[in-house]
Amino acid sequence: MPARRCFGRGHKLTIGLSSELRDRVIQRLGFSSTPSPDLVGLRALYAAWCARVPFDNVRKMIALRSNNDDPLPGGHATEFFESWLAYGAGGTCWPTSNALYELAQSLGFKADRITASMRDSGIRNHGSVRINLDGGRWLVDSAMLTVVPLPLDQEVFVSADPVFGAEVEPVDATHVIWFDAPPNTNYLPCRLLPDPVDHACYLGAYEESRQQSPFNQRIYARRNRPGELLVLWGHTRFSKTVEGLQVRDLSREEVCETLRTEVGISEDLVDQWVRVGGLEASFEAPAGQKPPPIMQKPPSQR
Repeated sequence: MPARRCFGRGHKLTIGLSSELRDRVIQRLGFSSTPSPDLVGLRALYAAWCARVPFDNVRKMIALRSNNDDPLPGGHATEFFESWLAYGAGGTCWPTSNALYELAQSLGFKADRITASMRDSGIRNHGSVRINLDGGRWLVDSAMLTVVPLPLDQEVFVSADPVFGAEVEPVDATHVIWFDAPPNTNYLPCRLLPDPVDHACYLGAYEESRQQSPFNQRIYARRNRPGELLVLWGHTRFSKTVEGLQVRDLSREEVCETLRTEVGISEDLVDQWVRVGGLEASFEAPAGQKPPPIMQKPPSQR
């Protein structure tokens, strides 16, 4: 099925990764050779991505506070990866999903950009990547960072990982993904929209997020560390391990130190984020209306 446009016609579209950049990215991800375009290679590629590419809004916050009309950063995979290699920053769902899609395509995987409704709200507000392998489909999501690709078939899937938990539920000819997302106390549902979309859709949705997004005001950074799911939300640090969830409010100095040493953002980029007011904004109360609580339960809890 051809990819659909959903937003933003008229954007300059991606032309793919160069082999030179692809090889630099693969090396930084920890590979000595390119992963094979099969399930073994997909598992290795996604595990490496989850371990090394954060989901964060540092560059977006800088852009929104820079008072210019430039496109939001990272919407094109080449620029995204050059920045990640230089500064360690990732991005929010639209740029990270596009980058992961382009990387997978460059390695020979048959990939689709897809969209979804985070919190199963009926609103198209999330981007993700679907991989087609030997008649099967797998989800590799750059925001959920579930470590393992999630199967998209007609069976309920429940991850056995006690830290990076996720579940897949077939519903109404698509799938609802349930995943652990501190500071939320319950698993969040995310309903996949099955039709593939194109790069213009991602770019348009990313630009529309200037108007409303949970990632515009305060810092949000999610990073997988060995045995630990780490989230920095505002000035609060959430750490989930097999021993449970630890929550701690940080000082201004500790917020910057966490970004540098635990999330992996370069000192130069953290300093730039501080200069445009990102640190002070992260100590403000969250703006906007608080989202309604999630009343549904994932399959394993029903």
